Amino acid sequence: MRNIGIMTMSTLREAMSKKVFIFFIGISLIILVIQVIIFSLFKTNTWASGMSASEGISRLELMIISPLSGLCLLLSIFSCSSFIPSMLEKGNIDLLLSKPVSRTELLLGKYIGGLLVVFINILILILGVWFIIGVKFGYWNFAFLYSSLLITFTFAVLYSIIVLLGVITQGSMSGMMAAYFIYIILSPLLYMAKFKGMNFIENETLKTGINWFYYIIPKTQELMGDTLNDLTTKNGIQNYQPVATSFAFLIVMLLLSIFLFRKKDF
Repeated sequence: MRNIGIMTMSTLREAMSKKVFIFFIGISLIILVIQVIIFSLFKTNTWASGMSASEGISRLELMIISPLSGLCLLLSIFSCSSFIPSMLEKGNIDLLLSKPVSRTELLLGKYIGGLLVVFINILILILGVWFIIGVKFGYWNFAFLYSSLLITFTFAVLYSIIVLLGVITQGSMSGMMAAYFIYIILSPLLYMAKFKGMNFIENETLKTGINWFYYIIPKTQELMGDTLNDLTTKNGIQNYQPVATSFAFLIVMLLLSIFLFRKKDF
């Protein structure tokens, strides 16, 4: 565990040296300043008339965080995709393997370090949005803060693919493109096919294939949709299937990454 912690902190320092932290925080501050300016333009009592305070604030928070969560994930994938390839560069990996640390600890430390970089930046943004809304409207929806964990979890699932392909190819492009493809195209398409298009499909083989792929591929569409809505509106998660199956995918990707990394010859 100590070695994993050391590698995690090393990844954090790497993110700072590459200005990843500054880049994230800069974007977050710009977003928060824009939010303050927009909120200063309208009166408190004009928002969500006819709704209770909790319902109105929850809807406002969801309206703000939904597009921001997508932006956070896109930037996180781009920013963290190079962590594994940079570790595997000649010279870096030789130095790391010469130290009393196992390959499993190296990989897990890099993985957790990437998650920590993203979580800290997302938490800063979520806390800022929550604080500004709380001060403006006098209502504090503490359930909204859980969205930082959900967004980080969604990134963790996508990051597991980046780690696996980073180990296989020793480059960042394939992992980054695979994560973007799943998040932007494949997961939404499978969601639409599963819940909207099954009635229009007559081929049973195609239906079976869609079902298989739906349960195998991470449910980023639902995590950033229905599940995020459940959290921000204080209802709690109503359907844990997207979380459970996505977590299972994450574990399989990490185990496969560790297996291949331990077999690699450097």
